[in-house]
Order: sequence, then structure tokens, then C-alpha cells
Amino acid sequence: MVAYRNVEEGEMKALVCVRPNEIRVEDRPAPVRSEGEVLLRMRRAGICGTDYHIYGGKHPFLEYPRLIGHELAGEVAEVPSGSRFAVGQVVTINPYIACGTCRACRRGKPNCCARISVLGVHADGGMCEMLSAPESAVIDAEGLSLDQAAMVEFLAIGAHAVRRSMLTAGEEVIVIGAGPIGIAVALFARIAGAGRIVLVDTRAPRLAYAREHLGFAEGVVADVDMAARLAAMTNGEMFDHVFDATGNIHAMRDGLNWLAHGGSFTLVGVCKDDLVFPDPEFHKRETTLIGSRNALSVDFDHVIASIRSGAIPTDAIRTHALTLDEAPRRLPELIAEADSVLKAIVTIA
Repeated sequence: MVAYRNVEEGEMKALVCVRPNEIRVEDRPAPVRSEGEVLLRMRRAGICGTDYHIYGGKHPFLEYPRLIGHELAGEVAEVPSGSRFAVGQVVTINPYIACGTCRACRRGKPNCCARISVLGVHADGGMCEMLSAPESAVIDAEGLSLDQAAMVEFLAIGAHAVRRSMLTAGEEVIVIGAGPIGIAVALFARIAGAGRIVLVDTRAPRLAYAREHLGFAEGVVADVDMAARLAAMTNGEMFDHVFDATGNIHAMRDGLNWLAHGGSFTLVGVCKDDLVFPDPEFHKRETTLIGSRNALSVDFDHVIASIRSGAIPTDAIRTHALTLDEAPRRLPELIAEADSVLKAIVTIA
């Protein structure tokens, strides 16, 4: 096939961020499967906030150049002896490669492994024609389309955050940031039975899209009148659970203002700055402050089951499509078009 014209010669196409604001498709050596790994033909890759931050030079955990991509879908090309996978099988990837031996790993928290290597961040990712990955990181995506399989990882971020919050049915939720991660949080809060979900964003078109296509009727634009509107909506009591999915230090510092007494504040976004709260406000609420990082296998399983059941409107989530060759041109355009972009999916082959 033309898309793999170099692979048979030991080369493949790969999308590489060379330095901030410079990204290109390069020919790179195709991977050779090592012991315990599965060789994959990559078919789809989602573009997420991490990729935009890498392009913009804003990611705190990255060295350039970097082959990006961690929202991945592919087909099995080669397996080790006795593998649970079969050639041609559609799979997704858990991109958080943990050491397996640190304290977090020993406690069953490989998502926050002390020596974690995230594909597309700490190590080269999967926005390329071929990828060899540990079999333990490969996840069966039977019953999902390739586009759906490429959405599993970012949805798992939201599922993990909701599970971390201990949200129970009937509780009221506010999600700050209506981008892909915020929408993922809102979707899994709805699945968990939240009594009310309010989305907040600086971009009114994002809130309109969430209302018209995803069923989130309540949205508030983040502006000077936001505090008064939220107070009026809740009789001044605010929300049982606040989720920040912005990664914006100003929004994160303000998040405590939207929290009801006795509630939890879950930080899903990450930024480079110091986060400071006024202690009296923090203590009088008996605030539960939660950091949510990456996701666990149970979250991936929950996402896949939810997609299969039809609880996740994946057709509405995918708003843009492009090819690998178009990506260097389209990536900065997608950033400029952020008002209308929810999830862009790259077709690799």
C-alpha cells in the first residue's frame, strides 16, 4: 500500500515536533519488535491539549525533538509467541509506561509512577506508521471503530478524575474548561449519576456545542459576571464537586470559590506555576483537594464499555479529521480554530 511505501525498506513516516512552533513529517527508522512487545500498524491518533502544549513550548515534562501522539488506535501486525492478541486485531494503547517497582506501582498506582514514561511526552509516541509497544500496554478495542479507539485515552482521563472524586448520584458538579478533557469529565459525571452538571469556559461557542450536540444544557461563560451567575444558580451554595480541566493557573486558583462546604476540588489540568489558596477558605469548607493524573486500566475498561453501550456520543466528539501529511499545516490552524475544535483525529493509513 502507498501509505507504507517506506516501511518495507525499514523506514516510516512520523510526526515530529522539532522545537516549539516547528513540526514536520519525517522519515524515521521503523521499529523492530522486542521481546514482550506487540508491533502495531498505527491507523488513527487523536490530537489533544498535550500535543498543542508541546507545539507551543508549554509542556513541563518534555524534551525536543519529540515524536508526538498518545491517543492511539492501530491494528496488530506482529505478536510474540503465546500472545493474547491476533494479527489484524483493532487495539488502543495505554500510553503510561510504568516502571512496575516504585512505591506508587507497588500500591497499584502505575498512573503516577515515579519513573513513568508517557508515549509522546517522555518517550516518542505513536503518530507514525508503526509502533512497537509492551504487550501490557496494548488494549483490546473489539467492537470499536478506529476513530473510537483513538478516543479511549482522553476519555479515560475524565473517567479517572470522576472516579477519584468519589462522586455519588445526585451530587452537583461544575467543570471548568469545556475542551476535550472537560467534556470527558462531564460525560463520566453524567454516567455516574450527577444531579446537575454546569460547564464553564471562556469560549461561548464551546458551551453552545456542548449544549446542542452533547446534551449539557447549563453553561456559563467565564467573565466578570461568572461569580454572580453561579451564586444565583445555586442559591449561593455552589457545587459539591469542582473539576478544573483548564491547566490555567488563574482558573485553578479561583476554583475554590465555586466549591460548596464539604465538597471536593479535583485538579485534572496541569501547569508550571505554583498553586496557592487562602487557608481560611480552604479550611472552612473542609475541602478535599484531589490531584488526578493519567488513568488506570479500570478507567480504560470503563470507557470502552461506555462506548460500546452507546453512552458516549463519539460521532459528536470528533469534530475535525486530517491526514498525517496535513498535520504540520493543520496543527497551528486547529489551535487558531479552538472555538470550534473538540477532537481532531489524524488518519495515519
